[in-house]
Amino acid sequence: MSTLRTPLDGANINSAVKNSYWRVSVVDVTGSTHNDLVLLARNGKAKHGDVIVAEFQTHGRGRLDRTFESPSHSALLFSMYIQPQIDVNDWGWLALLAGMATSNAIAATNIFGLNKQPQLKWPNDVLIGDKKVSGILAERIDTEGVVIGIGINVSTTLEELPVTTATSLAIESGTPWDRNLLLVKILEEFAETIKRWEAKDVTLSSQYLKMSATVGRQVRIQAPDGNSLESQAVGIDANGSLVLRSGEHVSVGDVVHLHAN
Repeated sequence: MSTLRTPLDGANINSAVKNSYWRVSVVDVTGSTHNDLVLLARNGKAKHGDVIVAEFQTHGRGRLDRTFESPSHSALLFSMYIQPQIDVNDWGWLALLAGMATSNAIAATNIFGLNKQPQLKWPNDVLIGDKKVSGILAERIDTEGVVIGIGINVSTTLEELPVTTATSLAIESGTPWDRNLLLVKILEEFAETIKRWEAKDVTLSSQYLKMSATVGRQVRIQAPDGNSLESQAVGIDANGSLVLRSGEHVSVGDVVHLHAN
C-alpha cells in the first residue's frame, strides 16, 4: 500500500467551494482545530461556515475529552462552525448528520477501490466493516452555534493506528486518497444535508437508519459514570438519542456492538 501524502491545498479547496458559505483555513500544526474554533466562536470571531483544517494536531480532541494524534499529512482533521436555523432542541442530530455527510462523501469519492460501503455507529463514528475510519465531535457554543470536528484516517498505516479496531481509507482500498477532494465533497454533502434538515425533510431520519450499523443490533451502552446497560437498539428519536427496546433514550455514552439480530 502506498503512503503517498500530498499536502492540503487551501487555494484549490476554497476555489472549489467558492459558491457556498464555507471559508477554509489550512494550518500546518495546531493543538486542536476544534479547540481553536471553539475559542474563536466564544470570542465572537467565528462566522457561520468557518472551517479550520490541519496537517497535524498535537492534541486532537474526541468525545468525552479523549485526545488522539495522527502522523502529519496522514489524516483529514478539520472543524466547522455553523449556526443552525432550527430549534436548538433538535441540535442533537448534528453529529449524526455530519456522519451521514462524511459517509456519503467517502462513497462519492470512492474511485480508489473501496469494497465496502461506510456505515454509521451511533453517535459519532463512521465504520468500514466493523472498524472505525472516522470520528465526529459536536459542541454547542452557548446558544449561538455549534463546532463540529471530524477526523478521518486517510493514509494511516496499520503500524500507525492506535488500536486494532481502527482502519484507514488507504488500508481498506489499498490505494492513496486525495484529502483535498474528500474535504470538498464532505463540505458539499454537509451543506446540502443541513439545508434539508432546516427544511424539516422527514426522509433524513429514514436515510440515517439505512446507513446505521447500530440500529437493529444488540448493544452495550457504557455511560460516562461507569454504569452499563445492554439492550437492542431500535431507533433514533427526534433529539438524536438512541432508542433501546428496554425503553431508554440514550443521549450520551459509548456503544459496543454485541451481535446482529
